Amino acid sequence: MKIDDADLPEPLDVPDRGSAAAHGAAVAAVAEAGGDLAVGRPASLWHDAWHDLRRRWVFWWAAAVLALVAVMAAFPRLFTDIGKNENCDPNLTRLPPGGDHPFGTDLSGCDYFAHVVHGARPTLLIGVAVTLFAALIAVVFGMLAGYYGGLLDTLVARITDVFFGLPFVLGATVILVAFPGHGVGAMTLVLVLLGWTTMIRIMRAQVISVRGADYVQAARLLGASDLRIMFRHILPNAIAPVIVVATLNVGNVISGEATLDFLGVGLQYPEVSWGLQLNQAQSYFVDHPHLLLFPAVLLSATVLSFLMLGDAVRDALDPKLR
Repeated sequence: MKIDDADLPEPLDVPDRGSAAAHGAAVAAVAEAGGDLAVGRPASLWHDAWHDLRRRWVFWWAAAVLALVAVMAAFPRLFTDIGKNENCDPNLTRLPPGGDHPFGTDLSGCDYFAHVVHGARPTLLIGVAVTLFAALIAVVFGMLAGYYGGLLDTLVARITDVFFGLPFVLGATVILVAFPGHGVGAMTLVLVLLGWTTMIRIMRAQVISVRGADYVQAARLLGASDLRIMFRHILPNAIAPVIVVATLNVGNVISGEATLDFLGVGLQYPEVSWGLQLNQAQSYFVDHPHLLLFPAVLLSATVLSFLMLGDAVRDALDPKLR
C-alpha cells in the first residue's frame, strides 16, 4: 500500500538547545530589568492590582497621610510629651500659635497641639472599627443570602431595606440622645448598626453573580462542601468591590463621627476628638481662627485620603478602568 506524503502527520516543532537557551536568557533579562514577566507565578487580580497601585502617586500620597495619622493615633508621645487635658492654665486661654504652643491654646488653656494629636486616636479608631465590623456583617450575611437564596435571602433583604431607610446622622442622633453617657464603644456600636447596609447589598449581588460560575459548579460536582465553596471559591472572587466600598466607608464614618461630635451628641468631655474641638471652636472662629483651623485641616486631610485611596483601589481592581 502506497502512502502519500500528504497523509503523513506534521513533524513536531521541537526547539533545539540553542533556542531554549535564548528563551531562558530573554526571560532572565526581562526579570532582571524589572519587567512584568514572573516565572512560576500565575497572574492574579490582586497581583495586577498591586502592580497598578504602586505606579499611582495618588495612592502613595494618601498612604503617606494615613500612615502619619495612624502613627499619631497609636503613638502620640512621639509628637508631644503632654497628655490630654494636662498642663492646662486658665490664665493662658485662647493664645494664638507661637512660642511654647505651636498651635496656641484652647478654651481651658491647654496646649492645642497636644489636643489635636490626641484627637486623632478616637477619630481613627471609630472609623476603622466601625468599618471592620460592618464589613464582617456584610460579608457573612451577604454571602449566606446570595448563596442559599430563598427565604433567607428575602429575610436579609427586608431587614437591610429597613435599616437602609434610616438616615445615618439623624438615626445616630436619635439613638445617642436616648442613651446619654456614651463613649467610644457606644459610638462604634451605633455607627455599626447603621453602617452595614451598602456593603451587604454589594456582597449579596457579587455572590449571586459568582455562584453559577463553572469553577463553582466543578467544585460542587467534586464533592466540596458549601463552606469550602463559599470561602475557597466564591469569597476571593466576590470580595473586591466590598474592599473598595469599605475603604471609602472609613472616610464617611470619620466624617459622620465628627458631625455627631460637632452637634454635641457624640463624644463628651473629657474625651478629645477633632469633632469636639470643632464644636468648641464654632463660637470663637472670628477672633480665634486657629481653634477651628488645625482640627479641620487634619480631619479634612484624613477623610480625603481615605476617599482617594478608595478611588485608587477601585481603579486598580477594575480591569475595565485601566
